[in-house]
Amino acid sequence: MNSDLIKGKWNQLKGEAKKQWGDLTDDDLLKIEGNRDKFVGAIQERYGKAKAEAEREVDNWNDHHKLW
Repeated sequence: MNSDLIKGKWNQLKGEAKKQWGDLTDDDLLKIEGNRDKFVGAIQERYGKAKAEAEREVDNWNDHHKLW
């Protein structure tokens, strides 16, 4: 999927991400821009999780939403 499509889909899915990770700020969600690595980093930062754990959560979330 090209980056424009990912960003467009991300705009639709930001609310779903906010439901699952309520500590993510609107600013965090804007900065993520549909980028998996930024998403993982934001979860690590907000929740103090190890990278592997944050990656697992993001991948499980993505299995349901098919962003990447």
